[in-house]
Formats: sequence, C-alpha cells, structure tokens
Amino acid sequence: MNHRFLDGRTALVTGSVQGIGRAVALSLASAGARIAVHGLASPAEAEEAVSAMLSTGAAEARFFDADMREPAAIAGMMDAVAEWGSVDILVNNAGIQRTSPLASITDDVWQDVIAINLSGAFYTMRHVLPAMAARGFGRIINIASVHGLVASQNKAPYVASKFGLVGLSRVAALECASVGSRESGGVTVNCICPGWTETAIIEPQIAERSAQFGGDRPTAIESLLAEKQPSLRMSRPEEIGELALWLAHPIAHNITGVAIPVDGGWTTQ
Repeated sequence: MNHRFLDGRTALVTGSVQGIGRAVALSLASAGARIAVHGLASPAEAEEAVSAMLSTGAAEARFFDADMREPAAIAGMMDAVAEWGSVDILVNNAGIQRTSPLASITDDVWQDVIAINLSGAFYTMRHVLPAMAARGFGRIINIASVHGLVASQNKAPYVASKFGLVGLSRVAALECASVGSRESGGVTVNCICPGWTETAIIEPQIAERSAQFGGDRPTAIESLLAEKQPSLRMSRPEEIGELALWLAHPIAHNITGVAIPVDGGWTTQ
C-alpha cells in the first residue's frame, strides 16, 4: 500500500483525544489524512492531541468540540468540520460504559449511554453519507465492542447500544453498497469490535476486581481475561488503529457491513 494513501482525505474521529480513538486518528494521520480531532478535553489536552497528529504525519489537524448527547451540538460540529474539509472517513469511537444490574440502572445512565454510543453515531452518519455517495468514496468505521456481538451481565445500556451500533452499521452498509466503483473506492460501513483493550474505559472494572484480590492489579487483569478472552492477553489501542487504517484503504472497497472482533477468541467460544 502507498504509505500516504490518505493524502487529500479528511477524517473525523470522535473521542480521539485518548484511548482507541486517539490510536485510530494517529494511524490515519500516518497515511497523510487531515484529522478532525474530537473529545472531552481541556485546551491544553486538545492542543497536545492536535500536535500529536501533525507530528505523526497529518496534513492538517484541528480540534472540534461537541457534546455527543446533544443532536444540535453534533450538527454544529459536523457543519464546522464540513467547512474545513468534507469528511471522507468517519470513525465513531466516542463512548461511555456504566456497569450496574439492569434493575438498578437510572434513567440518566440509560439515556447518556444510548445517546453517546448509538444516537451520536446515527447523527454523524446521517450527515456524511450523502456527500460520500456523491463522491463515490467514503469510509465509516464504527468502534463497537465485543458487546455488540455477545452480552455480559450488568452492562445492559452498553450492550444495547453496541448491538444497536452493529445493526445500524449493517443497514447503512446495505444502503450504500452499490455506490461508487472499485476505482473510486466505494462507500463502506463497518464495525470493529474490540474485546479487552488497554484503555481507560475498563479501569473501573479492573479496580473493582483488584479490590477482590487485595489490590493486586495483575491478578485482577488475569482473572478478568480468564473469564472471557482465551488469548489471555489484552489488545493495544494501536492494533485497533492499524485495522481501521486498513479498512480506510481503497483496496477494502468490497468489505462492508461486517463487525470484526478483535477479542482473542472471545466470540469464537
């Protein structure tokens, strides 16, 4: 593959100040994309993230702010990004997780998880798909989860949102499957479904399990992995980033509507 195959392309990655989103944005930057960075960040954190994109190879980078719970805020961000550069690659990564038995989940928790993890992706996708179709090229990569393929206890809002994201992606993939050509690259919509990955979102679960082992973090992680992930090792965010980069390449024009697990065999069982 041409190392700079995303020269001239613009990518918006939600939740890209840290974790998987940052790793995805850095991978796209390394191929020459212009990166629209988004996330919850202080001015200093936003500036640092933009600087990281530029130093990795992004043609340009700029920070955009929006509360992913608010449709009007999302619309404003999407308009602002479109004025800067029409989105060729959209990565919906912003997400939150709250763990609790279903009967104990509050209205606010349910609404926030569904809004950020699922509805936010709907609003961004709806905005970019018409222009992608007109150009004959577009990539939508939704960072779902292994919990978009299998369920776990005490994660009802998160599992519902991620199953919904996989379903939403498949509908969009079907609707734009015939758009464009092999030469133009087509418009594809796919999900990446990480299992245990070294990110901040899993820290509360590690902390809870560590307490059961007297604060022994390595044993807690080993225990969590042993329950679900046969490889007994976590993924790094950079590994998810490289998969997203490959899906963004024109060579992936016929890969659409799939939910790719990166889960060490979790969903194979």
